[in-house]
Formats: sequence, structure tokens, C-alpha cells
Amino acid sequence: MLTSTDKVLVTGATGFTGNYLIRALAETGCKIHAIARPSSRLGDLENLPVTWHRGNVYDEDLIEKAMQGVNYVFHLAAAYREAKAGDEVYSLVHIKSTQLLAEAASRQPDFRKFVHVSTVGVLGHIENPPANEESPYNPGDIYQSTKVEGEQWILAFSKEKNLPLTVIRPAAIYGPGDRRLLKIFKLAKMPVTPILGFGKGLYHLIHVEDLVRYIVAAATTEKALGQIYICGNPQTYSIPEMTRVIKETLGLPNRSLRIPASPFFLIGYLCEAICKPLNIEPPIYPRRVAFFTKDRSFETSKIQRDLGNLYKYSSEGGIRHLTRWYVDQGWL
Repeated sequence: MLTSTDKVLVTGATGFTGNYLIRALAETGCKIHAIARPSSRLGDLENLPVTWHRGNVYDEDLIEKAMQGVNYVFHLAAAYREAKAGDEVYSLVHIKSTQLLAEAASRQPDFRKFVHVSTVGVLGHIENPPANEESPYNPGDIYQSTKVEGEQWILAFSKEKNLPLTVIRPAAIYGPGDRRLLKIFKLAKMPVTPILGFGKGLYHLIHVEDLVRYIVAAATTEKALGQIYICGNPQTYSIPEMTRVIKETLGLPNRSLRIPASPFFLIGYLCEAICKPLNIEPPIYPRRVAFFTKDRSFETSKIQRDLGNLYKYSSEGGIRHLTRWYVDQGWL
């Protein structure tokens, strides 16, 4: 368990998962330090006992200062939503920041654990589901490729320098406040919901509160030392199943229509090619289309076996709860 004497550093603290993690850490009474870009809005986090370090997570001087006396690192920072960003941004956030943090951690005299939050995306499309922690890397885009490189680097560094490390690969994260999966809920609200592609569309979900419980447990559980964990709800949930539950919760008939995905991939590539040079966020891009067409099914028993069953939400229960939350917020 984390205590009031422990000093932790969180990256990606103002992001969706980071926001929940900061709140969970505050309840432990530990000393929280966090890195946030100058442009990041702190919102309600500003009222919590957090020492903020403003700057880029790949700034060497900032990392050196923020890491002084740190016992635990929770590295969540990701360039996930920056579709208009150049490839160098992904490398800086996913690779260089990881290197700087790990090297600085290795110099701390009382460092205890580096929790590196990666993604199941490093395994890409799963041809023969379910995949597990031993499945080969299969990245499908620059986001996933740089995540792979960052993960591989820190795994090797940990072995070489004896750095205490646990890698967490979250599945599709959802929960109150999330906007990434909101597009599925909006599609489900349509009289007839379009389903891209003709595959199974298998997905593993993880409620953000459940994910945070596992992230914190990984930091303080001895059995997690040196391990990689896929973190997702035990049940696979396809996009058609998700839309069915959303429609039921909204009291709508379950009507959907399968449509080819290839035209949308083409539009996505064109939009990305046009918008990136103009520094404009594309309205549609290949990764967004791939979200609806890739199969990502995983065996998740390892994390439960080592860290316990920490799930509060089933996939169906979590989706119903989130549907009602979106309605209450006026988002749906």
C-alpha cells in the first residue's frame, strides 16, 4: 500500500486515465508530483494536493527536477489524440520520455517501482484471438510502433539496470468523462446504426476505475515485479453488442446495417494527408476507422491471477451506467 511517506510522479496526469489516477492516489495520502504541459487545464485537479511540474514530458531538465526523491513513477503520457501531429511527436512522448524517466529513476536512492502504462495496441489486429502477454508485437501505425519501441526499450533497460518495473497494457478504456468511445454511443442512438466492415469487431473494454485499481496494485504488489499485464474486462465485447446494450438502455429498437469499411479508410488517408501539413485535426483518419474494424480479443487471466479480481464493472453494466451518464450530461 502507498503511504504518506511515499513520493510518486505521474505523467499524463491531466488525461482521462491520469485524472482518475490522481484522485485515487490522493486518497492514499502519498506525496503526488505530476507533469502537465503548460497548455493543459487542471480543472478540479487544481484543488487536490499535487505539486505540478509544467512542461513537456520529454524535457530533460524538467524530468530531472521532477524525479528528485521519487519512489514510484506512473508513466501514462501518450500522444494518443494528436492525429494531426508529426511522427516526431509520437517518438518524443512514447520513447524519449520513457528513456528520460527510467534513467532518472535508476539514479534515485530509494526508488521502488516504475509502472509503465502501454497499450494492447502494441499487438495490433489479432488474427487468431485471443492474444496474451506472450503474443508477438504487431503494430499497425505510428502510435502503436512508437509504443512498441518505448515498451521494448524500458523492458531491456529494466533488465540491464535492475530497475523495478511493471508494464500494464490497457484494453479500450471507458467511463464517465471519456469522449473517445462517445462516438459509438452517438452512432447507437441513430435509428439505424452503421457498422463498419464485416468482421467480428471483437473488443476488450476496461472501465477507467478498474484500470486505476490495477495500476496502483501493480506498483505495490511484489508478484507484479518484472511482469507485463494485459488489463481488460474478462468478457470480450463486440461493437455490435455494445450498440445493442446502448440502444436497450436508451429504449431504442436494435437496428443496424453493415457497410464496407474500405471507402472510409480511403477518405481517412486523404483527410490525414491534407490536414497534417496544415496542422488541422482531420475529421476522419485511418486509426479512427480501424477502431471499428480491428479484432482485439485477449486472455486477461494473468492480471487477475497475480493482482486479484479488482473489477467493479462488467462490460454490460459499465456500458449501461455510462449511457445514462452521457444522457445526464447532455452529451447523448
